[in-house]
Amino acid sequence: MNSPNALLSALAQLFFPHTCCGCGTDLLTTDSIFCIYCLGAMPLTGFEDHAGNPVEKNFWGRADIRAASAHLYFTKNSTVQQSLHQFKYKGRKEIGFYFGRSIGQALKKSGRFKNCQLILPLPLHASREKTRGYNQAAVLGEGISEIMQIPLVSNALVRVSETATQTHKNRIQRWQNMENKFRVMQPEKLQDKHILLVDDVITTGATLEACAQTLLRLENTTLSIATLAYSVSG
Repeated sequence: MNSPNALLSALAQLFFPHTCCGCGTDLLTTDSIFCIYCLGAMPLTGFEDHAGNPVEKNFWGRADIRAASAHLYFTKNSTVQQSLHQFKYKGRKEIGFYFGRSIGQALKKSGRFKNCQLILPLPLHASREKTRGYNQAAVLGEGISEIMQIPLVSNALVRVSETATQTHKNRIQRWQNMENKFRVMQPEKLQDKHILLVDDVITTGATLEACAQTLLRLENTTLSIATLAYSVSG
C-alpha cells in the first residue's frame, strides 16, 4: 500500500510537475534541478585551470585582467541555452544559484582566483532589472560567494543608461555601444581590492571590457573575471 507521503508526492508531481531544467524530463529527484543525463553532459570548459585560455585571450591588449574563466561552453539549442533561458526569463533563480556554486567550486579548486577579495556582478540597467526582477549576474555571484567565502558587493557600480541589443553587432560596434555606460558609485568599496567581476555569458567580451576599463581607473585595483558560459559561436 502506498504511504500518504508517496500519494501526496505523486499528486504534487501531477499538478505541479518537477522537471529537468535542461531537457524537461520528470525523471529526477525532488531536490534536483537537472537529471543525471543533463548533469553528465554539461560541457565544462576547464578554463579556470589554464592561463591563456580563450576567455583571457579576449582581453589581451585591451584590459589588464589577472585571470579569467567561463565555466561552460554555450551553443544554440543546447542544455546550457535552455537552462539560461529558464534562469533569465522564467524566474528560475535557483538555476543561477546552482550554477554559481558550481563556478565557485571550480574557481576555488583551481587556485588561480584565490587572491580575489570581493565579487562584483556586472550590473543591469535599473529598468531592465526591475522588469526581470533580479540581476542574473548577482544571483550567480551569490552562489560563488557562498563557496569561496568572499563578499558580494552589488551596489558599488551601476549601468547608467540602457543599451541597444548587442546580438547583431561586431566587436567594435559592441564596444561603441557600451562605451561610458558604467559608473562607479562607491569607489571606497572597490579601490585597493582584487575584484572578481561576474557575468552570465561572454561572446566577444566587449561589455566586460568596457566595465573592466571603468573599474581599472580606480586606485590600486586589480581585476579577474568569471562567467557562466562562453559562446563558441561568437
